[in-house]
Formats: sequence, structure tokens, C-alpha cells
Amino acid sequence: MEFFVFVSQEWLLITTLAVLMLVYAMRERIKNGKPIPAFEVTRLLNNEEAVLLDVREASEFKAGHISGALNLPYKKVTAEAEQLLAPHRDKIIVVADKLGQHAGAAGRTLGQKGFDVRRLAGGITEWQNQGMPLVKG
Repeated sequence: MEFFVFVSQEWLLITTLAVLMLVYAMRERIKNGKPIPAFEVTRLLNNEEAVLLDVREASEFKAGHISGALNLPYKKVTAEAEQLLAPHRDKIIVVADKLGQHAGAAGRTLGQKGFDVRRLAGGITEWQNQGMPLVKG
């Protein structure tokens, strides 16, 4: 009961807190690389404006990946990404993983290294759900 009294008396503070939390969450999401849908990734790759970095393990990558993707397992991103992606510094780096669980952290690391980063929304799973092709090997 006291909670509701507090909320009714301090509605301005609570509204301000909610807005600040929302702004913080949106800012953090973009810092990790703005999520973009599969059709946008396809457009960027076809126009050679982007390079796709798949951060899944090598076995998952070999089982099926987006054509032209570079593979660098998530655990190696901090140590090896700059060397692998140096020739592509002028392009957008699109980070993809299975469901999106590691793409944000990898995107943040790449962003800190000066790369222009985006994330494949929903990861490879969403790519497949939309009927987009994968290549094996």
C-alpha cells in the first residue's frame, strides 16, 4: 500500500527514472552494434559495403554459414579480430552468431577497436527461419 502512495506522490521521479533506464538500454544496444534484419545484411553484402563476421565455433560454421562470411570464434575476437578484419576497415562489419547471444559482446569489442559494427538481428537462426541460404564447408 505504501508503494502506491509513494508512486502517486513521486510520479515525476519514477517517470524520469524509467526514461533514463530506457535511454541507457537503447544506448547500450547501439554500442554493441545496431541490429539489422536479414534483408539489410543481404543488401550490404551484395553491394560490397559490408563484411560478415560469424563468431560461432568452427564446427557450427562448417555445418552452414552465410556465403562469404569470415569465421572467428567468439573466444578469439579480442585477440585476433583486428588482424583478420584489417583489410576491411573501410567496410561495415556485420557480426552474426547462432541466436544473438555473443554478437553484442563481439560488436562492442570491434567498436572499441574502431570498426563500424552492425549485428544480424536474430542471428543465423533467424536467417534460416526467413528461408535464406547457407553454404556448407
